[in-house]
Amino acid sequence: MTGPRQPAVIVGAGLAGMLTALSLDEPCILVCPSLTAAQSSTGLAQGGVAAAIGAGDDAMLHLADTLAAGDGLVQPDAAGSILGGAAAAIARLASLGVRFDRDADGAPALGLEAAHARRRIVHAFGDGTGAEIHRALAAAVRQAPHIRLAEGHRVRRLRTEDGRIVGLWLDDTFVPTARVVLATGGVGGLFLATTNPAGSIGGGLALGLRAGAQVRDPEFVQFHPTALDCGRFPLPLISEAVRGEGAILVDEDGRRFMADVPGAELAPRDVVARAIHAEIALGRRVYLDARGLCDGAFAERFPAIAAICHTFGVDPSHDPIPVRPAVHYHMGGLATDLSGRTTVPGLWAVGEVASTGLHGANRLASNSLLEAAVMAPRVADSVAGAPAHSPVGDAAPSVDTGDAALEQVRRILGRDLALIRDEAGLTRAVTQLLPLAETSDPALVGLAMAVGAFERRESRGGHWRSDYPAQAAQARHTCLDISAIRTAAEHVAQPLLLTA
Repeated sequence: MTGPRQPAVIVGAGLAGMLTALSLDEPCILVCPSLTAAQSSTGLAQGGVAAAIGAGDDAMLHLADTLAAGDGLVQPDAAGSILGGAAAAIARLASLGVRFDRDADGAPALGLEAAHARRRIVHAFGDGTGAEIHRALAAAVRQAPHIRLAEGHRVRRLRTEDGRIVGLWLDDTFVPTARVVLATGGVGGLFLATTNPAGSIGGGLALGLRAGAQVRDPEFVQFHPTALDCGRFPLPLISEAVRGEGAILVDEDGRRFMADVPGAELAPRDVVARAIHAEIALGRRVYLDARGLCDGAFAERFPAIAAICHTFGVDPSHDPIPVRPAVHYHMGGLATDLSGRTTVPGLWAVGEVASTGLHGANRLASNSLLEAAVMAPRVADSVAGAPAHSPVGDAAPSVDTGDAALEQVRRILGRDLALIRDEAGLTRAVTQLLPLAETSDPALVGLAMAVGAFERRESRGGHWRSDYPAQAAQARHTCLDISAIRTAAEHVAQPLLLTA
């Protein structure tokens, strides 16, 4: 395509979106509802950035832990490439003003989290890593002359011609562009219990699917084992780092029910989450006992968590913390290569909305911030080298599918795509979501997850089916575009529709 270069449009302003924009050396547009930390999963992240930079650690050890957690679906070459970029990513974030915690020698202080064989979690202000990263990057974005910030706006739909991106609708205005980067985060806001911002409803997945992109492994949803059980939406997170420092899980009688499980409280997240779920299903409450941790200085090591707990009348130094599982991360996403390119020319995805091959069936703790920090500069390089002119100057208004039926979708997914799934529930979910998906983006994303979960007749990682508890001998990926989703959904729903 020839003509003047048009700005690339980056949708989303967490770590992935902001760092992509900052890594571009040309004008770009950064679209987001708000640049405040509370509006992005980055700003809420507590644990830190996984990076094999300590003594006795290396990228191969980190890869081994990632492969084990990913339960057969991690792509080793992709994961090795991303994990190998950790040191450079930490240095880049520090150069942008992120103030990581340091040890007495000035090196990054390293924490331990579940399923990591080494201390390799780089953190800031104890449990304030995400907020600190967001603060530094947001300040840099506001000062960057090449970034036009479109705050308070929403991308309604992407436009394609001949199978490639030619523009998008920003609210009601058509913006011609040949380059769009989706960095919109996850799907937790589609569920009744989540640690994600309420606005994390899979908007980027819907944009990509409606533009013709392929989604990979949408059924894999990670439930964090320890959200604060306080009845709020979304639920505050109690970081895995608390268990890394020695906190234990107990029932209401003080019984430590994870003691005989391999890895105990630091087993993979899906294992811990299902164990807590089983206790709650029996009518018991579950608590994280952190009393006596950090030599009694819990609030110094975990100031944000201590403050949140105090808001709900819990003092972690003296009281066990009531916890429950909640949706925390989506391992599935738009299928990309290691430059962030999706299956649609002119469309990139980065961060949680993307599926790079790193996470597999179950994300290893703190690999997500690392992935965003490593992939964002790579995406920027790819965008800079791509055709930058759209031949389309204007277009009629698009249909706004937006957030229609969101509350209905939350009820369906909260009931049928929770920690434990089965054919009856998944059939019901597909049947109820299918008629909504044409005019509802949340329903389309929910339908993709439900179809993937229905078709995966095994239990693996974050996907657990009570009617298929065994793991299939052959690990396989789910790959779907919007046509395949509709076809599969119609096949699942047809018997019920015929008997209704």
